[in-house]
Amino acid sequence: MTPPDDLVRAVEATLFAATAPMSAEQISAHLGGAAVGEALRRLAADYAGRGIELVERGKRWHFQTAPDLAHLLRREREDVRRLSRAATEVLAIVAYHEPVSRAEIESIRGVQTAKGTLDVLLEAGWVRVAGRREVPGRPVIYATTPEFLAHFGLASRRDLPGIDELRAAGLLDPVDDALAAAMEGAGAQDPPDAPVDEPGETRNTQQNALD
Repeated sequence: MTPPDDLVRAVEATLFAATAPMSAEQISAHLGGAAVGEALRRLAADYAGRGIELVERGKRWHFQTAPDLAHLLRREREDVRRLSRAATEVLAIVAYHEPVSRAEIESIRGVQTAKGTLDVLLEAGWVRVAGRREVPGRPVIYATTPEFLAHFGLASRRDLPGIDELRAAGLLDPVDDALAAAMEGAGAQDPPDAPVDEPGETRNTQQNALD
């Protein structure tokens, strides 16, 4: 194996010392404007298959434990806080349609979305406010974050599974199929056995107004 050169070592040290994932531009600026693209690719190849991997998530680089070894580092089982059905639906809609407004989310779901549902996703760091849409009322629009990509092991939104993949994996039930159809642009329709809405949510019977 060819010994790493000084730039590769500098990039490696920078990422090890970083407190958060860094973009190539940030790494370059930290190293005086050096071209770090090739050094990052070499490091990623060098660490591939080892206990620690160098990965790119949302155009940001960081070291992480190899997924198949994570269980060895857990000293005690953590209580995972599961998202509610409403939050899961909203997160999926934001991921597949971003940037998207609350009114657009509600139009796809066919349900008025409680403010707390979006707050949960904002607090988790998976959804962010991406600005305002330039239409009357200028509604706030939402998008996913690099933390969302990192948590779900996605390099970019292009890696999101398609509806057919979700259905083949058994991750969509008959109720979810109606949401999937709406997300694919077929129009939202309430199924006969529609889920019980989250507290604070009511099912729409008319087109939602803008935020």
